[in-house]
Amino acid sequence: MGDRDIMTEDQPTDVPPEKPVGWRVRLGRFIRPRRRWCLGTRLVVTATAGWLLFVVAHRLVSGRTSLWAPLDLIPPFMFVVVPALLLVVAPLARPVRWRVITALILTLVLGAGQSGINVATLWYTPPPAPPGAITLMVWNTEFWDQDWRTSDGNRYSPNFYDYLRKMDADVYLLAEYLYVDTSAGDMMASKWTADMALRIDKLPELRREFPGYEVSTSGELITLSRLPIVGQRGLDITPWLPDDQKPVPAEMRDWPDSYTVETLRTDIQVNGEVVSFYNTQVNQPPREWRLYDGESRDSNQYAHARREASYHALRTDIEANDHPVVLGGDLNTTPAMGMLRLLPEKLVDHTQALPSLYPATYLAGYAELWRLDWMFTTPDIAVHRYEMPGAAGLSDHRPQQAVLSVGH
Repeated sequence: MGDRDIMTEDQPTDVPPEKPVGWRVRLGRFIRPRRRWCLGTRLVVTATAGWLLFVVAHRLVSGRTSLWAPLDLIPPFMFVVVPALLLVVAPLARPVRWRVITALILTLVLGAGQSGINVATLWYTPPPAPPGAITLMVWNTEFWDQDWRTSDGNRYSPNFYDYLRKMDADVYLLAEYLYVDTSAGDMMASKWTADMALRIDKLPELRREFPGYEVSTSGELITLSRLPIVGQRGLDITPWLPDDQKPVPAEMRDWPDSYTVETLRTDIQVNGEVVSFYNTQVNQPPREWRLYDGESRDSNQYAHARREASYHALRTDIEANDHPVVLGGDLNTTPAMGMLRLLPEKLVDHTQALPSLYPATYLAGYAELWRLDWMFTTPDIAVHRYEMPGAAGLSDHRPQQAVLSVGH
């Protein structure tokens, strides 16, 4: 036996086992490399992680609490734009760029359905209209024909009825059939309160401007129909309101429907079949950002409760209705708001028939960034044309125009 053999035999043959590494350490090694990150990498990673957490939280709680409601107001396209911009700078985070890119793709997948981007318009073509198809117009008129943005608010739009007649619809679902009391001062700087609503009666004008049309009204909603109306009623939201909101406010007791009704159901005879048209304007979403203030939180909770009650009234009535259904109006709800989940499951969204890649209907200042106006039907209603033309300066909402048929 040589010295080399002796030395070899003296070497230890047992290697001590490695100490087990906890899951926190393993996760940390996966997320963060061993070398120190530069400032650019830290900024990209922080922005990516923050946006991912926001999107996940939004999908979980949007429409379920008034505390999240202010964040619901971001323009929906941000759910695609933010991760797209971060993907541009993701290569700057070289140590973890593939992990960042993977996270951003995940946020795109989670947020795409909230973005309001109508990708289906690129390949979808509505079916041609058969004989007997009808035309529909849905519009929030913004205080009827009142030009309330003028200095005194007492001017009225002379071309209001001309605009309506130009649409040549068989059925008109119109909202904000009222005036606003401008005596309080600058309406652009005032916060809306119930005592500002002024009830109007335009039936003599409507009979003159739309001869042959039948009319149904409830609260601040009005439906005009060239076809026979066989039934009508407002949907009372009171049963779904919290107890403290059930009583009609004193300033609205001479017009209680303006408080209790946010949807007018009108049953109309269409080619021998009764179709229920739901004309709706849901209460505005909570808009107070100062959640540290109790009064602001109460205001948001009040608006949230009314919105939930309105959706529940719609859902309950439509689910019990065996007629074909058309729901149209200002839902005051963007594609990103979870409140849409409260609509009946049997309703079909016809957004794909719109020719716009990003259909927006509400003008805020000089930009249309949000879609608040919608049309849904039951599957037995076919949509052959669906457009959102300009409002000719008469309203801050675009109207919706559609050609529909029953049983196709």
